[in-house]
Amino acid sequence: MNTTQKTILFECCAACFVWGVLGDGVAVSNVTVRQRWPWDRRVNIDYVLVGESGQVSDVSLAARNGDQFLTLPDRSLSGDLFDVKPGRRRIVWNPLATDYTNTTLTKFNVQLTPTNPPLYLIVDLTKTVGAEGQLTSVYASDLNSGVYGTVATNPVPGVESLVWTGVTNNAAYMTTNLVLRRVASGSFLMGGSTAVVLTKGLYAGVFELTQAQWYNVMSNSVSYSSVYPKADVAFGDVRGFSAGTNWPSSHGVDATSFIAKLRVRTGLSGFDLPTEAQGEYICRAGTTSYYYDGATVSADTGVLNGLAWWSGNSGNAAHPVGQKRPNAWGLYDTVGNVGEWCLDRYAGTTGLPGGTDPVGVTSCVSRAFRGYHYTGTADGCGSGSRFNFSAPPGTSPKVGIRVVVFLP
Repeated sequence: MNTTQKTILFECCAACFVWGVLGDGVAVSNVTVRQRWPWDRRVNIDYVLVGESGQVSDVSLAARNGDQFLTLPDRSLSGDLFDVKPGRRRIVWNPLATDYTNTTLTKFNVQLTPTNPPLYLIVDLTKTVGAEGQLTSVYASDLNSGVYGTVATNPVPGVESLVWTGVTNNAAYMTTNLVLRRVASGSFLMGGSTAVVLTKGLYAGVFELTQAQWYNVMSNSVSYSSVYPKADVAFGDVRGFSAGTNWPSSHGVDATSFIAKLRVRTGLSGFDLPTEAQGEYICRAGTTSYYYDGATVSADTGVLNGLAWWSGNSGNAAHPVGQKRPNAWGLYDTVGNVGEWCLDRYAGTTGLPGGTDPVGVTSCVSRAFRGYHYTGTADGCGSGSRFNFSAPPGTSPKVGIRVVVFLP
């Protein structure tokens, strides 16, 4: 093979059969690897996930060339890696998104292992990619052991969940760290009436992004300590004023934007804003009620006072994040305090983006934001309420962001 063609070719197209077993009986078997060469440079990694119907697992991938460990960045992998159900599945590896584009791998092999997904991720913004402690996985067993402080179970009737309430007791989680909660794929009625199916899970910021976190990423400074939400920031500042405005035709961002710098700082290329559908999904947290309390059928100021900062209790100002009651998935301030930019352009008051993994309209000056804000009315703070604001140049002290990490 001529390696100047910047591709990878295996000595044989089928790789070794290596698999793992999870303690609850979930297993990986029948692993085969085949490059699509010569018509494509990507690599198909096919496998069978064995388990009972309804079981869901993540699948981790380790790759080697003989005894040499290969680093495959998350941006190079797609397919059945997260929230995987039993059956025949496929992972696709794109070698052009790695450091091995000029390498012939004659002894390539992979190991696939089913894993329980961490419930929370803690990202230390002060450490370099790959440094010890830069990424910390927190599992339900860790929370139940008391290592991370207090937890709550089932705070919302009818929604089974475990919430890490102790996350609010450490200012580092709002300044020098980002804490994200795993949100599984699922379906819901957007706006209470439009059917939406989200086929991929994500990790959602537990808090609205704070001023300290913003400046930590943008200026590489940890001296700023404000735990108020970062607001008055344009959509273009978050994603960029050129490539960053091309969603949904492109997932790209401008190199100087906050999201681009966050991806580089953390090594997680899936960081972004949520789509409007994802924004409502993570706000509702499995509920169908007016607010995310699981019970309301209409605006109720008594309930809202415990959930959000709004015009009835905010004093016409934003407040530090994490002071109100979280939703059933442990996310704070998903309504009130400041609104949160979404990826989507605004489709109008009747243009709810329904269907499977909707991305809204392809052209419109305004962008959608969710969650209303500290001067919002009680009825406007409902989980299904929608709003828009001029973007990318427009800013408002009432609109900020909540970051998510898309799973491949």
